[in-house]
Amino acid sequence: MSVNTPAAVTNARILSEALPYIRRFYGKTIVIKYGGNAMNDAADVSFARDVVLMKLVGMNPVVVHGGGPQIGDLLKRLGKESRFVDGMRVTDAETMDVVQMVLGGLVNKQIVSLLNRHGGKAVGLTGKDADLIRARKLTFKRSAPEMNAPEIIDIGHVGEVESVDASVVDMLVQGDFIPVIAPVGVGPDGESYNINADMVAGKVAEALSAEKLMLLTNTAGLLDKQGQVLTGLTAVQVDGLIADGTIYGGMLPKIRCAVDAVNNGVTSAHIIDGRVEHALLLEIFTDEGVGSLIRKE
Repeated sequence: MSVNTPAAVTNARILSEALPYIRRFYGKTIVIKYGGNAMNDAADVSFARDVVLMKLVGMNPVVVHGGGPQIGDLLKRLGKESRFVDGMRVTDAETMDVVQMVLGGLVNKQIVSLLNRHGGKAVGLTGKDADLIRARKLTFKRSAPEMNAPEIIDIGHVGEVESVDASVVDMLVQGDFIPVIAPVGVGPDGESYNINADMVAGKVAEALSAEKLMLLTNTAGLLDKQGQVLTGLTAVQVDGLIADGTIYGGMLPKIRCAVDAVNNGVTSAHIIDGRVEHALLLEIFTDEGVGSLIRKE
């Protein structure tokens, strides 16, 4: 059989197209947030193969993962109701135990095992390991026209990132490992905090001066009012889209993490559909890409 077939030619063209991107991103750090909503059997295999390939061609992938649906499932099985305030899980002490079990144990080790099975050398850790992620309690305020002052709502062990110790991740990267980070932080007195995974990914990307922050989710990207994917946006343009109501609801925290990252040293941020097979490779190694790209200017 001749190798000069349409399929072979197409494969060669794809490899040739990838070469300048491999050269451009060689030695660069790419932080990838893999969301719990994007996880499924087919996507998991595609994601693992993409991350391992990135490592093998000289990039430095760092994975931060979520696990909201998995936390909700276990709480339900335990007979405990999940409660949310403006999209944030109310996390009492009992729920925090479940959060740590699911994020630091179940989901983290599933991703580590998956990457290792596909030829990587992954190491799992939480933000509590070596004080990787120092956290503080998130103060949540709600305002309404009829209120004289904002209402302060206690949502328990929910935190925000105070600092990231980049040396911990750097050590693993230089040892040729793929770090896989669960978004649990540690407070000043050793207490645990549940932190939004997008926020952790953004702050890790900033601390590592990453080339890219890639937020994998279960949507096609940032959409305009007609449902079309927007890309090639600057941080200023994103601010305008928030102001005119194009970006709203659950996409707001994700977009703000992306904008904060590019405003604090990350070269570009991407919001892509993790359900698409080989979404990471399509975004990094092709001219078209598959999601929304945000840059500082």
